[in-house]
Amino acid sequence: MAMTIRESPVVAVAELVIRLTPGAVAEKVISVLGTNDKPFLVLMVLLLTGLVFAWAGRLAQRSVWASAIVFAALGILGAVAVALQRGTGVVDQLPILVGFVTWLVALSLLTAPLQRAEQALASPSSTAGTPARPAAHHRRSFLIGAGAMGAVALAVWFVGDIVGRGRRHVEETRRLLRLNGVSEPAVPASTRVGVDGVSPWMTPTSDFYRIHTAIVVPTIEPSDWQLRIHGMVDKEIVLSYQDLVAREFTEGWITLNCVSNTVGGNLVGNAWWSGVRLADILAEAGVQDGADAVLQTSDDGWTCGTPVAALTDDRNAMLAIAMNGKPLPIDHGFPVRTIVPGLYGYVSATKWVVDMEVTQFSKIAAYWTEKGWGEKGPVKMASRIDVPRAGDEVPAGSVAIGGVAWSQHTGISAVEIAYDGGDWQPAELAGAPTDDAWVQWKAVVDLEKGDHVVRVRATDKDGLVQTGVERDVLPDGATGWHTVGFTVNA
Repeated sequence: MAMTIRESPVVAVAELVIRLTPGAVAEKVISVLGTNDKPFLVLMVLLLTGLVFAWAGRLAQRSVWASAIVFAALGILGAVAVALQRGTGVVDQLPILVGFVTWLVALSLLTAPLQRAEQALASPSSTAGTPARPAAHHRRSFLIGAGAMGAVALAVWFVGDIVGRGRRHVEETRRLLRLNGVSEPAVPASTRVGVDGVSPWMTPTSDFYRIHTAIVVPTIEPSDWQLRIHGMVDKEIVLSYQDLVAREFTEGWITLNCVSNTVGGNLVGNAWWSGVRLADILAEAGVQDGADAVLQTSDDGWTCGTPVAALTDDRNAMLAIAMNGKPLPIDHGFPVRTIVPGLYGYVSATKWVVDMEVTQFSKIAAYWTEKGWGEKGPVKMASRIDVPRAGDEVPAGSVAIGGVAWSQHTGISAVEIAYDGGDWQPAELAGAPTDDAWVQWKAVVDLEKGDHVVRVRATDKDGLVQTGVERDVLPDGATGWHTVGFTVNA
C-alpha cells in the first residue's frame, strides 16, 4: 500500500472476484448485503488468505519449500489480478514482490526458533529429565520475533495511513473548489405534497444511493483528470478539467435509479446536477455515420455502452461536475461523471469517467452487459409507497398514503391507488418542473380498524399504464405494483 493505492493486491483480487462473478450471483449478493457487499468481500479475501498462510505454516514443519510454493501461488494470483487492472504498470507489481520476499523472511524468522526448540526438547538431556533451558530460550526467541513482526506491521499500517492522506488531500481540494456558474438548488414549493414520511423531493447528497464495483474508489486531483473522446469521430478531443469548467454549464433536476432497484426499493434518488452537455461536445467531435454507441470507461476500468442517440438528443445528458450545488463527492465520481436521464446507470452513469469511444454496439462488450443485463437499459416507469410503511400501525379514520413515482425523460401524468382489493382511485400529484425528475403523490382514504393492503400504479405522459406483471431486476429492471400491508388501530 505504501507504493500503490488502488492496485494493492487485496483490492485487485477482490475486484477480480467481482468481475468474474456471474450477474445473477452478483445481484443476489447485492440484494442480501447491500452496501456491505464490498467490505464483506475484502474480509473474505483476507480471511481466506489468513487460512492459506496458516496452512503454509503447517507445511513448513515438514518442508520450507512447500510453504514457498504456496506463497508463490498466492503471489502469482495477486500479480495476475493487478495486471488485469486498468492502467497498471511494472511498478504496480512491486508490492507483490515485496510481499513474497516478506513472507519468506517472516516464515524463516518465526519457524527457525520453534524448530530449534523442538530439537532441544528431543535431545537426550531433555528426555533424561534435565531442564531444557535451550528450548525455553528458543521459545523466547520466537516470541521476540513475533513481537518484532507485529511492530513492523504497525509501522506498515502507519505508512499506509500516511499514504492514505492522498484521498484526504483530494477531499480537501474538492471542499475548497469553487465552481463559477454552478447554482445552489432551490426546491420549488409545488413539488411537495405535505405528507410526513414521503421521500424529500431533493435527496440529500449523504443519503443518495451509491453503486459501483470499485473496492477502493479512485481519488483523482482535478489537475490530473482528462477525458479522451475518440473512435468514430471526425476529430479526437481531449478535455482537461479546466477545459471542461471553462465551457457553458447546464443544470437540472434528474432522478437516477439503479437497475438493481427492486419494486418499492430505495436505490433511487433525485438531485440537482450541474455540468456540460455531452451533445455539444460530441457535435464538436463529429459523430460519424453508423456509430450507435459510446463505450465509456471509468478510471477504475469499469465500462458501459451508451446509445449515441441518448447522448445527442434533447435530453440533458451531461458530464456532471457538481451535485446539489457542490462539487461531486468522491464516492459519486469526483471530479467528473456522466449523467444521462432516462437510462439506468449500468449503461450510462459512469463515475470517474476518463474515456469515451464512439463506436457500435456490435463491436463492444461492457461490464454489466457481459453478465447478462440488457444492452440499452431504458428506465422503466415505477411508483413507490413511502407512507405508511409495511407493518406500520396507524390510527383509524382518514389515513394519508403517499410516495413517489418516476418515468425519467417521459414524465408522470397520473398515480392511482387501490386498497383491500378495491377499485383504482386517483391520487393527488405534486408539481414537477421537469419530466426527468420524480414526482410526489398522496391520497387520503377512510379506513376502519384492522389489517389493510394498498398498492400503487402510475401512468406516464405517453399514456402508458405501469404494468402489474412482476419481473425480477434481471435483465433490464424490475416491474410490478408496489404493495404494502399495515394495521389500523381503533
